[in-house]
Amino acid sequence: MPAVLGLLWALLAAAFLAALLLEQAQAQARRSGGGVGFFQDLIRYGKTKSDCEQRPAWLRLFDVPKRWGTEEQRNFSHTEWFTHFYVVSVLWNGFLLIWLIQARFLRGSLSSWLQHLHHALSRASQNEDIESECFSALLVLLLLWLHSFRRLAECLCTSVFSNGVLHIVQYCFGLGYYITVGLTVLCQVPSNFRSGEELSVQICWYHIIGIVMYIWASLHQHRCLVILANLRKSKSGKVVNLSHSIPFGDWFERVSCPHYFAELLIYVSMAITLGFHNVTWWFVVIWRQIVYCLSVPRC
Repeated sequence: MPAVLGLLWALLAAAFLAALLLEQAQAQARRSGGGVGFFQDLIRYGKTKSDCEQRPAWLRLFDVPKRWGTEEQRNFSHTEWFTHFYVVSVLWNGFLLIWLIQARFLRGSLSSWLQHLHHALSRASQNEDIESECFSALLVLLLLWLHSFRRLAECLCTSVFSNGVLHIVQYCFGLGYYITVGLTVLCQVPSNFRSGEELSVQICWYHIIGIVMYIWASLHQHRCLVILANLRKSKSGKVVNLSHSIPFGDWFERVSCPHYFAELLIYVSMAITLGFHNVTWWFVVIWRQIVYCLSVPRC
C-alpha cells in the first residue's frame, strides 16, 4: 500500500465515519427540537439540503448554485455545477492515462514532474510480477476515465437537475477528489518499474470479473438515471417540471438509491480489477460508501 495515499484515504474514511456518527446524533437532537447547524449544512447538498428546514440566512452565504444561469435560465436547464467535477476528471485522468500508455506501451517516459510525484507517492513492488500490477493499474485508470466520460455525457445530455445548491467546501472538495483519485490509481504502478520498458499484456481472471462487473453496474446506473430524468419530462422528451417523484423500474424495485448503489459497485469492480488485495483502493470504496450514507436526507 502506498504509504502517503493509503494513509490519506484511511484518514478520510475514519473522519467521514466519525462525521456520519455525529450526523446521526445531531439528527436525533433535531427530532427533539434542534435546528440545522453548520455541520449539517456542510455535509448536505441538492435535495438533501433543500429538504432541511430553518436554514439560517448566514449559512446560505456559503452556497453555490448546482445549476448554471439566472433563475429563469435554470428552470429547465440540464447543466449543473456537478458537471465541473466530471470535466476535471475527464481532462486530468485522461492526461494520466495518456502518459501511462506512452510510458508502458510506446517506450516513452513520464514527464519529469509527474515522475517525481509518482516516486514520492507510490511504493516499490515487493512482488516479482510488476508487469501485472502495471497492467491492472492501466485498466483501472481506463475504467475511471470511461466512467467520468459517461457521467459527463449524462450530465450534459440526459439528467434533469433541480435548483439545489452546493456548499462551497463541497465544491472544492469534489474537484480535489477527482484529481486525487486519478493519482491514487497511477500510484498503484510500482515506483521501481522501468519507464520505457515494453509491457506485455497479461489478462488475469480478476481483470475479466472486474470489467464484467463494471459494465453491468454502469448499464444499470445509466438506466436508473434515465428513469429519474424521464420523471421530469413529457412523452415527447421535453422537460416539464423539476419536482421529485417516485421512480419505478430497474433497480428502483429493489434498492432505495440504485444509482448510488451502482456507483459503489463500479468502485468495487475497480478494486477487483486491481486484484482484490489493494488496500488503498478498498479505503476509497469504504470512503464512498460513508459519503453516500451521509447523503441520505434525515431532516
